[in-house]
Amino acid sequence: MTETATQSLDTADILRILELLPHRYPFLLVDKIVEMRGDESCIGIKNVTFNEPQFNGHFPGRPVMPGVMLIEGMAQTAGALCVNAKLGTARPKVVYFMTIDNAKFRKPVGPGDVVEYHMTKTRQRANMWWFRGEAKVQGKIVCEAEVSAMLVTE
Repeated sequence: MTETATQSLDTADILRILELLPHRYPFLLVDKIVEMRGDESCIGIKNVTFNEPQFNGHFPGRPVMPGVMLIEGMAQTAGALCVNAKLGTARPKVVYFMTIDNAKFRKPVGPGDVVEYHMTKTRQRANMWWFRGEAKVQGKIVCEAEVSAMLVTE
């Protein structure tokens, strides 16, 4: 990665995310991506709303976003960063979520919250990518994990 590419900041609105990821409603868990630094780091944004289907049963009277969906939002944010970084080369057909390590859930997330997925690449080897992520609401960590993905071009 060149120094210029690392210093430049890029963004991805919802239309760009739909080009980068195969996920669709109700399982697309990132609304936009800001501060994309090449393939090194980015911040994904998820606006949590009450009309999302998980809140019908998780939990009636006290809607809480399932932790696994926070982890998936982190993975989708990292996956979009990976695919975006590969544009101009063999475009990946699919991104497989490979591992979740050291996941911790700190605070509940609910309707009205804006989740920021702060993802930083820790390693890359061939088509494997590793990231460290923190999900934050109003600057406070609500979830953290290490995730990895494999990009498949065939």
